[in-house]
Amino acid sequence: MAGRIDRGAPPQGATARPVARAEATLVRHYRRLVRLAYLALPADRDRHSRVLAAHAAVQRALPSRWSRREEPAGDDEDPLYAALRLRVLRTALRPRPADRLLTPRVWGLRLFTPGGGEHDAALDRELTALDPAARSAFALLAVEELTPGQAADLLRQAGAAEPDRAVDEAAKLSAGPDPGLPAFDPCAVRVQPTDLLRRRRAFGASLAVAALALTTTAAVLAGSDAPAPAGAPARPLAAPPSGTAPDPARLLRAAPDQWQHTARIDFLAWPARGDRRDDTALLGRALDAWARPGPRTRAEPGTGTTPPQGPPQLLFAGTVDGAAVVVLYDGGRLARWTDGPGGGLDLARADDSSVTTAGAVVLHRRGATARYLLAPWIDAADTRRLDQPDAPAKPLDRVDGVTAAAPGASPVGSPGSSTPGSNAPGSNSPGAFADCQGATVLQLRSSPAIAEKHAFLLADLGGLVPAHLSYTPPPDRTQPARQPREAVGPDALAAWARAGCAVPDGSPGVKQLNLWAFAVQQLPQNAGAASWVCLRADRWNGEGSAVTAVLLPNARGPQRTGGGPGRACSRFEQDTVGWTWWRSPQGTEFLLAAGSRRVTRIAAKGPDWTADRPTPDHTLAVERPARATVALEAVLDGGARIAPLR
Repeated sequence: MAGRIDRGAPPQGATARPVARAEATLVRHYRRLVRLAYLALPADRDRHSRVLAAHAAVQRALPSRWSRREEPAGDDEDPLYAALRLRVLRTALRPRPADRLLTPRVWGLRLFTPGGGEHDAALDRELTALDPAARSAFALLAVEELTPGQAADLLRQAGAAEPDRAVDEAAKLSAGPDPGLPAFDPCAVRVQPTDLLRRRRAFGASLAVAALALTTTAAVLAGSDAPAPAGAPARPLAAPPSGTAPDPARLLRAAPDQWQHTARIDFLAWPARGDRRDDTALLGRALDAWARPGPRTRAEPGTGTTPPQGPPQLLFAGTVDGAAVVVLYDGGRLARWTDGPGGGLDLARADDSSVTTAGAVVLHRRGATARYLLAPWIDAADTRRLDQPDAPAKPLDRVDGVTAAAPGASPVGSPGSSTPGSNAPGSNSPGAFADCQGATVLQLRSSPAIAEKHAFLLADLGGLVPAHLSYTPPPDRTQPARQPREAVGPDALAAWARAGCAVPDGSPGVKQLNLWAFAVQQLPQNAGAASWVCLRADRWNGEGSAVTAVLLPNARGPQRTGGGPGRACSRFEQDTVGWTWWRSPQGTEFLLAAGSRRVTRIAAKGPDWTADRPTPDHTLAVERPARATVALEAVLDGGARIAPLR
């Protein structure tokens, strides 16, 4: 079993020093322990931070002193390895703010594990949704190859609550990763630069600062009894102690044209903007609020409130509608600080953003309107009514990236209310689709330097980052499955106008909303055509939900047919089927059903009837005298059977 480590002979000279033997064991099994930590640590951070945190968790597992009391007994397992593994698990289960101070520092580079296939991406999303105990249980089952009973016992020793439940949840996940697979191996990382232009400009100033530092510290070094050995590496710049705000002078700032010289187009490419970006007092208050989360800190679902590990990047500092606003980014989260009464700190996930999902940030709300800060690569901005697909978009004025007030998500309460804090993330704001018949969305167009004629839609759902709207057209049986595309074409706008009211999740924290038209059905008695759609909401934390609906002729809105959480209607689960009752204009009752492109047969069963037949066009219509409980399933071209969403 891979979870059992041979004791082996201790290295020479280590027999009399338990800590040296433990160090040798840690080095020998370092890669295995780091993989264990990477899978078990919280997944609410970007891959760079997770890689560094995994290495730190293993390195901190070795104390300065070691006693044999720390070596748990085992049958055929190396007690030193077992003790180190237990220490790593305890760190993963209960990470402390002080742990971030000992995380390795990397200057000018971002580290990340290589991207894997669809299986790896799906597994990563599933791990994100688990609590620390269940993630640790999965790591023990997948990496250590322990039995469920052994994993539960080890979690119990590590102080996990409900270890048996954690093991049961972990066992439900997809098959574990191959121990040699790089997608979950923090020792097989890739690197890329982050801020070349800023560091190049700062180089000259750094020389002057270094000269001053040498002069200032010469006397201190001269009086030291223990000078650093020759060739010793310089100490990395540590983050400020827990609860201490970073110095505003150390805030990172991207060059104004950085987005034109990098292949990474996300929030890291945003320059610092606003008329108060050099106001150190304002910046200090914003940093202090993030360093010491309190009652005025509001976090969107799935967003951690811990302080940033190092100096964050400044995106904006200015006055908006009379309020001082600061927007910061730490590589995985956005923080918006609004000064004064009714303000506070709002936090939102923003890791793995892109040209579209990093296209805009909500700066300030007033009643049912919002002002946005647009990405530097946005060439044109408009607003459009989602329920009026044929109406032209209206230009939206902007100055230095800040837009004029535009219709946004309605705050909680009566329309137009402006109760302080009522529109904060996490306050259950209904979002843009609360009044789906009048929802207004942003239509943005990227610079030709990014993509030619690239326009996209963003919907304000009440959080910091608007959701990206996309559209997947009906299937073509002669072509492979179609991929989501921007929802700006006539067909996409018409589909969103009719189906927008069925979105499964219109709350803060949604990253993308996709509308997939999976079937078109010709109705009996020449009553026209119905469109079957599946709307999917994907959140920044990896969770998702979907709902199927049918768009019937002459119907005011969509008729939901099923839905729920999971990965239905995503690229990981592209098969679906839905059904509904329908009364024709002549008064005849029908059961309608439709499936996606791989559905070849649909079977429906009622109290005293059965309909089971091939579906050449993926649809089924059965005349019935009265409605009743129905059981329905579809058969795919490979023989698998699927049921409708519930």
